[in-house]
Amino acid sequence: MNETYVAVAGFAQTWGLLYFVILFAGVLVYALWPKNAKRFDDAAHIPLRED
Repeated sequence: MNETYVAVAGFAQTWGLLYFVILFAGVLVYALWPKNAKRFDDAAHIPLRED
């Protein structure tokens, strides 16, 4: 039983790390994509607007 736990834990650590690295890279690409710059600039200025 202990060998099964070690195998599952190793699998989860390896593939979990890979999953989160890919997810982080995707979010980073989305945030830095030139097409999205205006949307993020507008959102950054929302607190400064006086309506």
